[in-house]
Amino acid sequence: MEFFIQQLVNAISLGGIYALLALGLAVVFSIVGLINFAHGELMTVAGYGLFFAIGVSLGLPLAIVLAIFGAVAMALVIERVAFRPMRRADVTGLLLTSFAVSVILRVLFQNGISARGMPVPMPSALAGSIDLGFAHIGVIPLLSIAATTVSLAALLLFLKHTVVGTAMRAAAQDFAVVRLMGIPANRVVAVAFAVSGVLAGVAAFLWVAQRGSVDPLMGFVPVLKAFIASIIGGLGGLAGAVAGGFVLGTLEVAFQAFLPASILPYRDAFVLGIVILILVLRPEGLIPAQTGKRS
Repeated sequence: MEFFIQQLVNAISLGGIYALLALGLAVVFSIVGLINFAHGELMTVAGYGLFFAIGVSLGLPLAIVLAIFGAVAMALVIERVAFRPMRRADVTGLLLTSFAVSVILRVLFQNGISARGMPVPMPSALAGSIDLGFAHIGVIPLLSIAATTVSLAALLLFLKHTVVGTAMRAAAQDFAVVRLMGIPANRVVAVAFAVSGVLAGVAAFLWVAQRGSVDPLMGFVPVLKAFIASIIGGLGGLAGAVAGGFVLGTLEVAFQAFLPASILPYRDAFVLGIVILILVLRPEGLIPAQTGKRS
């Protein structure tokens, strides 16, 4: 029973990280039709932010705030410098731009900081576990679940109860109408990128807390998984992104826990097989976006 509960917590924890990243992709895609593969580099920026902030002996809470601020700042910079001039480009042009930004940032990290992984010391309290009576659960998975829950709730409140959030939801339905209503398009797009930066920053902290290090390629695999999660859930839909993240996280943890050791190296193949089966049965995803946008 304890083993099952631990795996359930691990699945929710990992799924939460994927959900945060998939939401960051979905928020931008729903408004500008861009799959931002440089989203992983926002994670890396936040990871290095944590590394340098903790390195100068700042407390963990302040280090997290600075890391998230760094991811937001980078998101706004790449939106202004790279994506805004390409806003009228087709899907292929936008996709190539996002790949180019991703590669440029990765090269800058490798040559400007280090190509090697760098340890990020975390407080010893995060390495422990909590006795719930019926199971011992690690502090980091519980922290991950709590941070994911708070982030999702905050995003929901922002989108539903603020003027900018309402404008973003309207833009996701019909951006042209939002422009005709006099709402500044640049501001809506910039806020969407800023929100994606916040989500990437939170995900980066949770990812670094689990791995204990940061490197230039840190964001590549997570954002690839987040893209798969977005496809499973329904590309462009926020609810679908969350659902896809948790489905993907659950599949990975379940196969990791229950596959025989002899075929465990093929875990990802089994996971992707289930993903393909889901898309065969539901080509538009588990919760299709209302706008029906697909790349």
